[in-house]
Amino acid sequence: MLVIEGLQKSYQGKKVLDSVSFSISPGEIVGLIGMSGSGKSTIARCVAGLENANAGKLLWNGRSLKERAVRRMSHQDIQMVFQDPRNSLNPAWTVRRSLLESLHQFHKSINKQGFIGKMESLLLSVGLNTDYLDRYPHELSTGQCQRVCLARVLAPEPKLLVLDECLSALDVSIQAQMISLLQELHHNRQVSYLFISHDIAVVAGLCQRVLVIQHGVIVEEAGVYELIHHPKHPYTRSLLADTPVFPEFMELADVSNERNVI
Repeated sequence: MLVIEGLQKSYQGKKVLDSVSFSISPGEIVGLIGMSGSGKSTIARCVAGLENANAGKLLWNGRSLKERAVRRMSHQDIQMVFQDPRNSLNPAWTVRRSLLESLHQFHKSINKQGFIGKMESLLLSVGLNTDYLDRYPHELSTGQCQRVCLARVLAPEPKLLVLDECLSALDVSIQAQMISLLQELHHNRQVSYLFISHDIAVVAGLCQRVLVIQHGVIVEEAGVYELIHHPKHPYTRSLLADTPVFPEFMELADVSNERNVI
């Protein structure tokens, strides 16, 4: 579905990405891990169309994302969830208006009753009831804000979600709840994820395959179970040594291993 070949990106002469290549198949959950400054968010922004690469190919269903028609189509198919949910929501807008803006953009033919039904369905799909429609971001917890952000990006019915450190602002117990929610959404909607994090513990609870990036270079790629138990690259081993993998995440990773035959 998504193929990236030889992606390169520089800022002010400094190379941030160096010949990055990988692919994501329909319905697949791919993790991308690395420390701050490794190039993770730059990849996310290139895939989501927020940055242009200096070189390399980005193919969406076999066609270049540089083509205007393909880019316009992928605007609906590829959606991004950011790290800070509060800054992602307009503080002057209710949840209703945030969802309605997204629905209006991508479902212009739906009537008023249809919009109401879709908004309610979106909220329920992320574990919030319809009472939240008329609340403002400041009336929500950080976790609830991120659930609203998820509902908003699901409105266009995307094929790929780019999740850029979307759980890092949450504590461990809320992260585990959100991982369960993401697994449920993946199962129900068959949407693919590019899940970006610096935390192997979180990646272990969700992803099927993991890419490890260091200084803009992919240094290792493996199934999540293989990566956790048999890391090959020294950088991967150092990440594992620095990040305790909590039991609740490893239990999810082992279940994922059985389900996806990693």
